[in-house]
Amino acid sequence: MTPSVDSPPVPPRGRRVQQTIEQLRGRILGGEWPVGGRIPTEPQLVTALGVGRNTVREAVRALVHAGVLECRQGSGTYVVSTDELAPVVARRLTDDRMAEVVEVRRAFEVEAARLAALRRTPEDLVALDGALAAREAAWRSGRVAGFVEADVALHTAVVAAAHNGMLAELYASVGAALRSTVAYVTGDSLQPQRYVDHSRLVAAIRDGDPGRAAIEAGAFLEPLSGA
Repeated sequence: MTPSVDSPPVPPRGRRVQQTIEQLRGRILGGEWPVGGRIPTEPQLVTALGVGRNTVREAVRALVHAGVLECRQGSGTYVVSTDELAPVVARRLTDDRMAEVVEVRRAFEVEAARLAALRRTPEDLVALDGALAAREAAWRSGRVAGFVEADVALHTAVVAAAHNGMLAELYASVGAALRSTVAYVTGDSLQPQRYVDHSRLVAAIRDGDPGRAAIEAGAFLEPLSGA
């Protein structure tokens, strides 16, 4: 009598959908389906992933709801973001909530500055000096858009110097909100009274002084009057 061979257990439906979501997300994060590109059709996904049509449909729907994918009638489904949190933040960002965004920035950036003072490497200090110099040059140029990007780049360099991967990922998720607050407080032109010196922040990180770094990072995030 031929011994029977047990088939591998079939995951419950909810688990199959979650596994499929993870597979789709993995291909997006891995660059196989870049932002702006169209993902394979439903039948192609069924074949590639080895799951049923309904499972694929539910997984795609979940990523559409999360803001990662977008279905375009008559064209297909496209990747619109690699980050599920960023679209949520963007949808909630309005002028009357700008104060809340500044509070969130403060929560991230004060701790990031404190950690950066403790963990910064020589490479981090080079990056911070470069970002600070670029920010100063952008201010002198008088171009608002250039200054906003340079200011964001400096804050991002501080977060990177904290060497906390989760903090960096969360901070990246609020990137659009960060740019909006900087642009909001900067206004339509670069006015001298709106200038905020960030050299003391970089100096505190360089000196390895976490308390001073935290104070400097929080100082310009108190009112909505400085970037």
